[in-house]
Amino acid sequence: MLFTCLIIFLARIVDVTIATFRTMIMVKRKSFILPILAFLEVFIWFIAARRALNTNFDSILIPISYAAGYATGTYLGCMLSSRLVKDVNTIEVTTVRNNYKLIDKLRDKGLGVSVIGLKDEYGVKKDLLIIDVKSRLTKEITKFIKDIDDNAFIVIRDTKLVYNGYIK
Repeated sequence: MLFTCLIIFLARIVDVTIATFRTMIMVKRKSFILPILAFLEVFIWFIAARRALNTNFDSILIPISYAAGYATGTYLGCMLSSRLVKDVNTIEVTTVRNNYKLIDKLRDKGLGVSVIGLKDEYGVKKDLLIIDVKSRLTKEITKFIKDIDDNAFIVIRDTKLVYNGYIK
């Protein structure tokens, strides 16, 4: 019975890891590999489900193995995606007008910064800074911005595609 549980657990890890990775690729861009991944995912899932449902054992360990494989596969799929699917984030920073200290320090770090002048309904003038960075740098850049301007309003967006421009 433990061998059956192990097979179910490992099969679920593989099929859910593939499913999670495939979903991340699909969201980011179209790829020729998507149908191959979908086929493998469902093929492995079918084997695991059939093994789990057609066992002679009446034990709680069968559904626990199935569910634990699913949970582990989700975690591993996210880890794999974060390493292999290259993301770009857009950091939008609303700050006081002409905050050259922040703008210059961001540019000194090698970042491309677009500046758009804003004015609210009360006539208060501010600037919107737009910075595109690889997702792995987002946390570092956000902390850097907060260290310079702790009143800055920061919005981080997941960017699907970027054409031209400058991305560090």
